[in-house]
Amino acid sequence: MRPISTFSLVARDPANGDLGVATASKFLAVGAVVPHAEADVAAVATQSYANTTYGPRTLQAVRAGMPLAQIHAAFAATDPEHASRQYGLVDASGDALSFTGDDCHPWAGGTTGDGFAAQGNLLTGPEVIDAVVSTFQATDGDLPARLLAALAAGDRAGGDARGRQGAALYVVRKGGGYGGMSDVWVDLRVDDDPAPVDRLAELLRLHRLFVGPPNEEDLLPLEGPVAERTLAGLRAVGRLAADHAAWDDAAEAALRDWAGVENVEDRMVEPGRIDRVVLEHLETLAAR
Repeated sequence: MRPISTFSLVARDPANGDLGVATASKFLAVGAVVPHAEADVAAVATQSYANTTYGPRTLQAVRAGMPLAQIHAAFAATDPEHASRQYGLVDASGDALSFTGDDCHPWAGGTTGDGFAAQGNLLTGPEVIDAVVSTFQATDGDLPARLLAALAAGDRAGGDARGRQGAALYVVRKGGGYGGMSDVWVDLRVDDDPAPVDRLAELLRLHRLFVGPPNEEDLLPLEGPVAERTLAGLRAVGRLAADHAAWDDAAEAALRDWAGVENVEDRMVEPGRIDRVVLEHLETLAAR
């Protein structure tokens, strides 16, 4: 079995209960193996000679009310290759656990704090985990931003001793998915890239563009200069005739049609207002 030599951070946002995992590795499609999470339940990273059943088993056990220490004890008692495993667990209360088996390739280790577990194996050294933790604790913003910042810091500190290939960011919140129809808020993967963490940052930027909902403070009334800018953009991208100069039902319909084609429909709100992010995206495309 090929070891998933990687570093990861599993965490809970104390402000709202979001749960997530960030991971990077010299391993193809690491996001298909390491991260597992369920909103209001727990988040898990399983790596080294990963036992991929640990994710779903942890979620099921936490749902049933089992504490993390007991789950860890059950894994140790039932898995004959437990010494080659590494994992991090965080539940919805913020309890955290990190385990590194004695048979994991050095450097290997991990640490926990209030609402997070950081761990890695076959790393350049302990400075990788130190950078992950210190950056996570010092970074403001929502959980995806903090996880990504921590991952980037670990990457800069050396990361996987073998090099770079894959990275992933997985964050769950109740109703946080596309259209509010799932709990998977962020599910981004870089499967094979020479700079996967950098690429992951670009994917998160695009995710924030395409997946709403918008912030209330970013909603602008479609009147005056805002209406003029929006009309100009729609004319430039071919959604309105060159002489269309009034914000009316036809302009509103053109905006919504364009938004659906450009995948920003999740940021659309009631007629008469536009998300600042949508307007800026329209203007960017119009300028090309």
